Amino acid sequence: MLNQVYRSGSQSFNHLLPWVKSTAVSRSHRVQPSAIRHVRYWSNIPFITVPLSRTHGKSFAHRSELKHAKRIVVKLGSAVVTRGDECGLALGRLASIVEQVSVLQNQGREMILVTSGAVAFGKQRLRHEILLSQSVRQALHSGQNQLKEMAIPVLEARACAAAGQSGLMALYEAMFTQYSICAAQILVTNLDFHDEQKRRNLNGTLHELLRMNIVPIVNTNDAVVPPAEPNSDLQGVNVISVKDNDSLAARLAVEMKTDLLIVLSDVEGLFDSPPGSDDAKLIDIFYPGDQQSVTFGTKSRVGMGGMEAKVKAALWALQGGTSVVIANGTHPKVSGHVITDIVEGKKVGTFFSEVKPAGPTVEQQGEMARSGGRTLATLEPEQRAEIIHHLADLLTDQQDEILLANKKDLEEAEGRLAAPLLKRLSLSTSKLNSLAIGLRQIAASSQDSVGRVLRRTRIAKNLELEQVTVPIGVLLVIFESRPDCLPQVAALAIASGNGLLLKGGKEAAHSNRILHLLTQEALSIHGVKEAVQLVNTREEVEDLCRLDKLIDLIIPRGSSQLVRDIQKAAKGIPVMGHSEGICHLYVDSEASVDKVTRLVRDSKCEYPAACNALETLLIHRDLLRTPLFDQIIDMLRVEQVKIHAGPKFASYLTFSPSEVKSLRTEYGDLELCIEVVDGVQEAIDHIHKYGSSHTDVIVTENENTAEFFLQHVDSACVFWNASTRFSDGYRFGLGAEVGISTSRIHARGPVGLEGLLTTKWLLRGQDHVVSDFSEHGSLKYLHENLPVPQRNTN
Repeated sequence: MLNQVYRSGSQSFNHLLPWVKSTAVSRSHRVQPSAIRHVRYWSNIPFITVPLSRTHGKSFAHRSELKHAKRIVVKLGSAVVTRGDECGLALGRLASIVEQVSVLQNQGREMILVTSGAVAFGKQRLRHEILLSQSVRQALHSGQNQLKEMAIPVLEARACAAAGQSGLMALYEAMFTQYSICAAQILVTNLDFHDEQKRRNLNGTLHELLRMNIVPIVNTNDAVVPPAEPNSDLQGVNVISVKDNDSLAARLAVEMKTDLLIVLSDVEGLFDSPPGSDDAKLIDIFYPGDQQSVTFGTKSRVGMGGMEAKVKAALWALQGGTSVVIANGTHPKVSGHVITDIVEGKKVGTFFSEVKPAGPTVEQQGEMARSGGRTLATLEPEQRAEIIHHLADLLTDQQDEILLANKKDLEEAEGRLAAPLLKRLSLSTSKLNSLAIGLRQIAASSQDSVGRVLRRTRIAKNLELEQVTVPIGVLLVIFESRPDCLPQVAALAIASGNGLLLKGGKEAAHSNRILHLLTQEALSIHGVKEAVQLVNTREEVEDLCRLDKLIDLIIPRGSSQLVRDIQKAAKGIPVMGHSEGICHLYVDSEASVDKVTRLVRDSKCEYPAACNALETLLIHRDLLRTPLFDQIIDMLRVEQVKIHAGPKFASYLTFSPSEVKSLRTEYGDLELCIEVVDGVQEAIDHIHKYGSSHTDVIVTENENTAEFFLQHVDSACVFWNASTRFSDGYRFGLGAEVGISTSRIHARGPVGLEGLLTTKWLLRGQDHVVSDFSEHGSLKYLHENLPVPQRNTN
């Protein structure tokens, strides 16, 4: 029998085991077994059995479904397992892969490993033996440099495989043992799949190993493998010859009815042209039939098969009902989590699917938004304003259809969303009318936004420089439970000439769909329908944040958790927004009694879920136990606001409200922290220490104190005797806002039209060269400021 199943006990490479043990132990604390249904025992060895999460027979249609994969084959290519010098194993990489496989195995999944590396390991060992077997005299009489240059004969691959198999398995055994996982080796050849009895034996052995919670480690038996047969593959589901580990992994995946095959190589996946070329783009999803449009390059630096072999094997497995992902297992920044990322459904490598989406991919939408945005930016200001006016008219003319779609969203969200989120989700006639008014304000303010000259300089005679406003490019706006956000943001993007990708929450799917259709209808009047795109695919937000080649700015609109997640996920793309809205109101000792209660009530109670709602009330110490303080407390009690006492405030009270857990809390509800300060400087210090640089207010009748507060508080919005709720683009007269930014670069505070523009420099000359301005040149720099055309403020 060529099938060899055994638990390796080889001690041939004990010198590697201490390294393996120390590496694996340092990682093992992260392995958390979960999803264990019940435990059985076999010969005193516990093993876990978990019922299959789905019926096998059809591959997954979308990446998001991969998290349901129960039985998974991971194929490690030679380039993944071996070092760059092709002699020896990449031990750190292997340890990371074993950790990931162990994590998934301990989650209750059934993992099968198809590995290369025996030839490389054997090559390392045989080279070492050959060097040692050289005559002692030759070694003694040769210098160290000459010893290094001693000729090593070409090593036959089968011999290397024979020498390396036991050592490779011993290494895997030592690594998996650190995670309390048993591993078993199976060596196969093509004959084992063509002989029916051997095939049944192999199938039974693998099933028994999986039943006992053992990870099978499978490899072609390269010590006895025959030469490759003529290519007669893919004539049917059951006729793929095992010529390399790619075909072996595919054959094994189909035979074992696995849910997912992960093929790790030294490239990111499939590209539409040779990787490394200027216009090469990674193919996110590959469909049967697409191989005609792909040009395959050379094969991997080591191993039997190239990318063409991997694609053939992947398509064969896909035809047999197994989903496939080809990804990079060698990149140091991703190899430590590439397998778990794939299983979690993240956009890694190329995913093979039989189901083509009805619409464009998000990458295609990004390119359409880029192209449409550039055309939009070249329109006359009056044309962009006309588009926005038409959208405003559609919001009022199509109110019935919009409200009907919104009613569906509300009905589906009933019982699933909290009351504040349901309020955000709800649209009404008055909301739509207000939206239309805001859009017309944006249209009026957009007349000279794009292409406005900010600075003119005469560099030299007939050499003039201009700085002009231009769009940022393509914006990605991610918003939750706020369908009214869509037309607002779309109007701002249109006015500023930006392309736009919109990703709304699924709870507002019906409302977002009709509002986007109306937006595209308005854009169509000037042929720029594709400038605004609504992402309807199953793209995860984290995956969208990685599209740094397509997106220039991300603007999150939603909870503080959403903003934090996006700021963490965005790689190479700036994020405009704020993660928290911890707004303060300081009541000074010279505050007006009539003003204080009105301002506190409006700031806290008018809309407590808003990011500009009051969260911390700072009160001057002299106001404690005064009628003003009593009025504030009585008003909050009437409004049913729960009070949390700050440390200093609690110290003044015999029986105090619950002491605040943190002074950096955004409640987003009818809850409020009250703290006592000694004066305006302590209030400012408190705001700088615990605030989020959003919006902060002083209430006082002393103008000097107020101006001191306004000048010294370092927040995006600082007010005197005004509610925090005024921190809003519409209330500022911006027409609308894409969000409120607390960052210190570019835009800050409510971000309207101006915040979506950047600049470029235009230089107009007549055959000017820098050498003319050298010490002995004929020209001199003038650097004269020239008048700037007056801005149209009508």
